[in-house]
Amino acid sequence: MIRTPVVFIHGAWLHARSWESWAARFAGHGYTTCAPGWPGEAPSAREARERPDAVPDLGLDDLTEHFAEIVRSFEVPPVIVGHSVGGLVAQHLIGARLGQAAVAIAPAPINDIAVPTRPGPAAEPSRAPVLLSPERFRDVFANTVGPEESERLYERYVVPVPRRLLDDLGCDGRPRRQSAPVDTGNTRRGPLLLVSGQEDLLVPDVVTRTVYKEYGDSTALTDLKQFADRGHSLVIDSGWRFVADHVLGWLDRRGVRPTGPDPGSGSAPGPGRS
Repeated sequence: MIRTPVVFIHGAWLHARSWESWAARFAGHGYTTCAPGWPGEAPSAREARERPDAVPDLGLDDLTEHFAEIVRSFEVPPVIVGHSVGGLVAQHLIGARLGQAAVAIAPAPINDIAVPTRPGPAAEPSRAPVLLSPERFRDVFANTVGPEESERLYERYVVPVPRRLLDDLGCDGRPRRQSAPVDTGNTRRGPLLLVSGQEDLLVPDVVTRTVYKEYGDSTALTDLKQFADRGHSLVIDSGWRFVADHVLGWLDRRGVRPTGPDPGSGSAPGPGRS
């Protein structure tokens, strides 16, 4: 028997450490976990904030290929769990039949679906990475938690975001680049779970519901879970366990187990090899 891997992909303005509680929770249930950072990511959020000039100028294609290589590196196709931009990347990868299942939590909109503009950072002529202030973080990211919790989350997890990535996503009213398209019609992909917070200001619930409808013509399994009274911080704030446990239960119900047959035993592999 071999342990099923889970690859966690963090989103904009968060460090890879944002998955630390999830990784421990999934490992405790028998999964092998991997939460790699973005290319060139600093060892900690504080270091990233202190040296924004060292943040690589990455775009969406760079992130997508980076995580595609990681997913391909596993002997057993992993489960892919992404938040925000990571949720968009997770959908691209599962649509390309990389991975055996995917979970997209408060995912950045895919393909031609409109990007919300209200909560984004103010447009600046500079090409420097964009860092949310603690006040802005609480207003648009951690809007459902108290000030003390928001401050703690900011200190431990918040990092600057490459300006090129925000441009690719069409933030601040810029034209959106048609990069990393998601194949919503692929009928041979593994199961996909979309998760939204109904108080999310960065990726409103209505956007995730619109994404869900985009999969309506595919016979591949797609599920939607909405969490009331939750904002964009739902993977890191004090309610993270409710979300993580729902994902664990969903995987079990969809036949994805923490351990599976040895791939050398002659058993047929699941989705994940394109």
